[in-house]
Amino acid sequence: MKWEFKSGIPIYLQIISLLKMKIAAGELPPGSQVQPVRELAMEAGVNPNTMQRALTQLEQEGLLYTQRTSGRFVTEDKQVLKEMRKSLSEQYVKDLFEALSKIGMNREEIIEAVSSFESTDEKEA
Repeated sequence: MKWEFKSGIPIYLQIISLLKMKIAAGELPPGSQVQPVRELAMEAGVNPNTMQRALTQLEQEGLLYTQRTSGRFVTEDKQVLKEMRKSLSEQYVKDLFEALSKIGMNREEIIEAVSSFESTDEKEA
């Protein structure tokens, strides 16, 4: 797993975001075991407390759960996973609209750009 952090955003929030993307993309499939905190922290180059904070937040959101003696696992709850994907997609769409609005595009132009990109993508497939 490649870990790259940006300045100005708390690292634990970036870890949460990265792990959500890995869950959404299936790199951490439902039911799969997550590496122990210390291993993940070493791999990411962060303090174990920072990693623990991120994993605890993901547990509170229902994306991870702990089995007492076995470790942490990705939820198999399809509704929770569906809601997470929806939330991620809404944020990406919002970010896209904000970025394109900053360069002067209006809603219709943005929708047209997205539609033409989609058409181009489909033609290549």
